[in-house]
Amino acid sequence: MDYSTSHQSELVKQISKKVGFELVGIAKAEAMTEAFEQYTAWISSGYHATMQYLEKNLEKRKDIREILPGAESVIVLGMSYYTPHEHEQSDQEGKISRYAWGMDYHEILPKKMQEIVTVLENMNPMSQHKIYVDTGPISEKQWARKAGIGWQGKNSNIISREIGSWFFLGVIITTIPLEYDAPIEDYCGTCTACLDACPTSAIIEPYKVDANKCISYWTIEAKPEKEIPPDISKHMEQWIYGCDICQDICPWNRFASESSQEEFHPRNMETTMSFQTILNMKQEDFSERFRKSPVKRTKLAGLQRNVHALIRHEE
Repeated sequence: MDYSTSHQSELVKQISKKVGFELVGIAKAEAMTEAFEQYTAWISSGYHATMQYLEKNLEKRKDIREILPGAESVIVLGMSYYTPHEHEQSDQEGKISRYAWGMDYHEILPKKMQEIVTVLENMNPMSQHKIYVDTGPISEKQWARKAGIGWQGKNSNIISREIGSWFFLGVIITTIPLEYDAPIEDYCGTCTACLDACPTSAIIEPYKVDANKCISYWTIEAKPEKEIPPDISKHMEQWIYGCDICQDICPWNRFASESSQEEFHPRNMETTMSFQTILNMKQEDFSERFRKSPVKRTKLAGLQRNVHALIRHEE
């Protein structure tokens, strides 16, 4: 069956919403020269800390057609993970980032995205497609901005006027030409709430984060054997996995849309965990409790390292 470009694009958006994505935009597959220059300058400044994987495959980060030759379009999807729960306040418990309360999004988004790919394949059986959920050298935030699903806020997260910033991003690269959306303007205005609230001053200037100062980097990405520096641990504010401060404070998140995915609700209704529970955990306990959870990324040794950093500061 023949489809017009606009009809194909509308069909993609309809199926995207049907399978559970609140946000969908489409951009032309092309080199992103200006964004790439900003990215390499950020890398050259060492703001990526020890995340050396961010230095690799730079040619693919610059031009997405290096990933899929013949690519015409980039479909960018956003799925809310917001659930109406809050952290329990206790000096003997550590806070877990909202995105990690439930199931790992890598277990959910790719399957939903495959349903969209099936529609694309029906449109054009000769077409090719690639799915990415932060699993490759793609600047998802820049593609989200280019596809118009939001703007990049001063905390570096993508913000939507409709649902705030509590959402995951997924990208489908396709060889099918589609109708492209336009970027939207930056609605942060003069607000500096995220910069003012960051306890470690990791947002060193609007739109630029230094991972070396970021609580999320230290509690998730830093290898377990790497001790958290005292100038970070004394400002961790009970965070043991990730940090949501710059999103919690963002005025646009008053528009947060509750996720349609039950899997993103807190496991066992836990948004925090007691220090003692974590310190007493054996590997089998950790593996069972965090099976198919984002928290497994930091490993048991990393989670215990984070707790020790908090306890040392309190002492």
